[in-house]
Amino acid sequence: MRMLAAEDRSELLVGAFEHGTGARPTVLAQAPGRVNLMGEHTDYNAGLVLPVALPHRTRVAARAREDGRVTVQSLQRDGGFAGTLADCGPGGPDGWTGYAVGVLWTLSRAGVPVPGIDLVVDSTVPVGAGLSSSAALECAVGAAVLGLLERPVRGGDADLLVEAAVAAEREVVGAPTGGMDQAVAVRATADHALLIDFSDDTRCQVPLHLEQRGLTLLVTDTRVSHALVEGGYGDRRTDCEEAARRLGVPTLRGATRAAVDDLHGERLRRRARHVVTEIDRVSGTVAALATDDREALARANADSHVSMRDDFEISCPELDAAVDAAVEAGALGARMTGGGFGGSSVAWVRTDLVAEVAQAVDRRFEREGFAAPQHLVATPSGGAGWERLEG
Repeated sequence: MRMLAAEDRSELLVGAFEHGTGARPTVLAQAPGRVNLMGEHTDYNAGLVLPVALPHRTRVAARAREDGRVTVQSLQRDGGFAGTLADCGPGGPDGWTGYAVGVLWTLSRAGVPVPGIDLVVDSTVPVGAGLSSSAALECAVGAAVLGLLERPVRGGDADLLVEAAVAAEREVVGAPTGGMDQAVAVRATADHALLIDFSDDTRCQVPLHLEQRGLTLLVTDTRVSHALVEGGYGDRRTDCEEAARRLGVPTLRGATRAAVDDLHGERLRRRARHVVTEIDRVSGTVAALATDDREALARANADSHVSMRDDFEISCPELDAAVDAAVEAGALGARMTGGGFGGSSVAWVRTDLVAEVAQAVDRRFEREGFAAPQHLVATPSGGAGWERLEG
């Protein structure tokens, strides 16, 4: 059983920065990955989502430069970036560096006086696991800029950071993100999920009380990598927009189940049915948490996974196996999480059964001939921030 720890490697990062740049960083910033408890593909449909921030984080060491140059390096990934702020916008660098430097460009466009900057990145958020490593990178870089300017990540600057990170992913990288990942990466609170209503961008902290309830959120990374800039995610979004157009509503948030059931076209009908029922499941999950209704929570998770598997068609054999094995081994409920086409599942597990459930998933993967997964405990954590370094 491989369990991915959420270790703090700040000293290693600072040392790598000093080695690579010849100077000590002045700011250390961080932002979390996330796991979504309910509400997949509902954000861009003006619906509800219920994510939590992971303890696993992306950290960025930063120092301002006087020559206006921008450099980015990573302890995990090959390549990097060296250029000017003008090189950081659309048509700029490909790959992972686009997520990082794109935020510099969108912050500058929003009027933030982004300086020349050296950045070195370290992360414990798995890449391609559907746990939003991209938003963690974007928001950590943005937090580093705010740190250099001595502007706390709260209030209007928190909103500015979310908007800049979303814009970077959409306009610079070209991924059609809905905005959930960046919102929770900045706005998350420990021991809470963040209920976001994308019809009016309101947010509400939902207490989880996992420790008191004797529950743990176990995430299984199937190691089947996904990429949201590939066609599947965009195709689903296009289907949703076309279904809304045919129903005569601005987004599927305004559609009724009865109207969806009468929608012409089987594929569009199934896509819209997932969105409408998934939005209802978010509300149901919040209600179940408020009353500790574990049967309702289990039912919502089961129904959500079936909907994503059959109506939205974004699951895969590894995700189905992880969900089935977890429930069979005693998990209260489980479902795939994230954009789909690979990635991770999340299970609500009695804390004393976590190792047993993880091992059951491992055995199922071995029997099915899948590559071994990795697991992590998703302790609901806080959002992005920064600290000044002495010396």
